[in-house]
Amino acid sequence: MEEKEFNQDLDTGTADFGINADENAAGTTHLNDSLEDESAIEKLNAELQDQKDKYLRLFAEFDNYRRRTAKENIEMRQTAGKEIIVSLLDVLDDCERAEKQLETSGDVQQFAEGALLIFNKLKKALESKGLKQMDNVNTDFDVEKHEAITEIPVPEKNKKGKVIDEIQKGYYLNDKIIRFAKVVVGK
Repeated sequence: MEEKEFNQDLDTGTADFGINADENAAGTTHLNDSLEDESAIEKLNAELQDQKDKYLRLFAEFDNYRRRTAKENIEMRQTAGKEIIVSLLDVLDDCERAEKQLETSGDVQQFAEGALLIFNKLKKALESKGLKQMDNVNTDFDVEKHEAITEIPVPEKNKKGKVIDEIQKGYYLNDKIIRFAKVVVGK
């Protein structure tokens, strides 16, 4: 359309701008789509809100779990030695009785026998909790189990590189080394 014709159509009111005002005509389908789009957006927003709610609940549940396990861990560490201490209380009681007996009686032989009984009771109590003594003398020196204090010359060739003497005993607790043995090695 030329400018002249357009102006004439404006004067007569019959200008055609390509707009279809009839909602039932094919050009208005985008109006119905926008309603469907709005309902789809509302549905997606509802799903998003539901997922956010689930996430927050899961996060809170995990946070509660973390706090609870941290508290249980602290309590367990505080009472971890309780079982061992309770088993050693009998030995402590025996030591106190032996001390009283030593004060009232001057019999050294009887005290020595009592001390030996108490020592054996202590060893059995610790062994029942998983403590095991290392056997070191006349074994090959092993850096994984032994700490060499010194090396001494030995006349026999079969004793070279072997543990000759034990300065401090090594111990296992449930098959895990808790103290290395301090030993003298033959060279």
